[in-house]
Amino acid sequence: MHKFTCAKCDSRIFFDNQACLACGSPVGFAASDLSMVTLARADANGADGAPLYRRFDDGRATSLRYCGNAAHGVCNWLTVADDGNGLCPACDLNRMIPNLAEPGSVDKWGEFERAKKRLIYGLMRFGLPTDTGAPNGRLMFDFARDVVTGHLDGVITIDMAEADAVERTKQRERLAEPYRSLLGHLRHESGHFYWDMLVKGGDRIAEFRNVFGDESQSYQDALNRHYANGAPLDWAQRFVSAYASMHPWEDWAETWAHYLHIVETLDTAETEGMEPRAAGFTLGSVWSFKKYDIYREESFASLIERWLPLVIALNGLSRSMGHEDFYPFVIPGPAYDKLEFIHNLIRSR
Repeated sequence: MHKFTCAKCDSRIFFDNQACLACGSPVGFAASDLSMVTLARADANGADGAPLYRRFDDGRATSLRYCGNAAHGVCNWLTVADDGNGLCPACDLNRMIPNLAEPGSVDKWGEFERAKKRLIYGLMRFGLPTDTGAPNGRLMFDFARDVVTGHLDGVITIDMAEADAVERTKQRERLAEPYRSLLGHLRHESGHFYWDMLVKGGDRIAEFRNVFGDESQSYQDALNRHYANGAPLDWAQRFVSAYASMHPWEDWAETWAHYLHIVETLDTAETEGMEPRAAGFTLGSVWSFKKYDIYREESFASLIERWLPLVIALNGLSRSMGHEDFYPFVIPGPAYDKLEFIHNLIRSR
């Protein structure tokens, strides 16, 4: 995640902010240039009466407005005035949202939107499209009560219970998972969408099977076997998680989620100037080399060389505060090959 500053007072602003905490100026996320921007009130309102804005540091007449969902306090992204349905590029991907009249629904929806927007930001940084133009080829989201979390035909469905920290913890303990989060779910399920686009749609099935195995085996049989017998005893030697051992599709989705975790965390660490020295580097305390766009330019080997010392440091910091590990996973050798496959597939775009 990039570091953003207010154009009016040069104070730090954050990805979820709708106002600068120092000077009070309105701010919002402009997907067109993947940046938080400072706004100044325009002299007019939109056709629906919503306030219009311009960029504080730009004299151009283009009018901006907040996404229509800003009225519910769940979105700070911007859109062009009176353009389309008044929703930002991220909220426009919603197919189903909760009944906002039910107590607690707006708060849970807000948690979902914050996680979803980090997912969409990362996909934009990679240059990955959310619409292939084919039937069932647009990424969509359902966020509702009492549904099954998963992916089907381009639609990612998330149960509202996943936005409840207590319920999420209960599920994590029941399933003996080391980690469970809304963002993790979204990244995992997005992997299924991009499998269709990058592997199946990109005619890379043979390469995929060489790394992940034969996905044509019965998914339902694999699912039944996994929940009846659990993961194989040696799963930790081959997979990023126990669930990844269930079927090649889930192995891909779990590995995809881990790859997105790694890239955004490294990008944020570099931006904050807190990345530990790389293996073999003994001078200085922060990363001192030329900065690259981690989403576009780094090789996989350099990513991993930087990831390992960072995650060791972060786990140590987390333990120092009495918390569980920041990244409670050990990546085995075969999983690195899978991560590299995903890295190269995304870069090939």
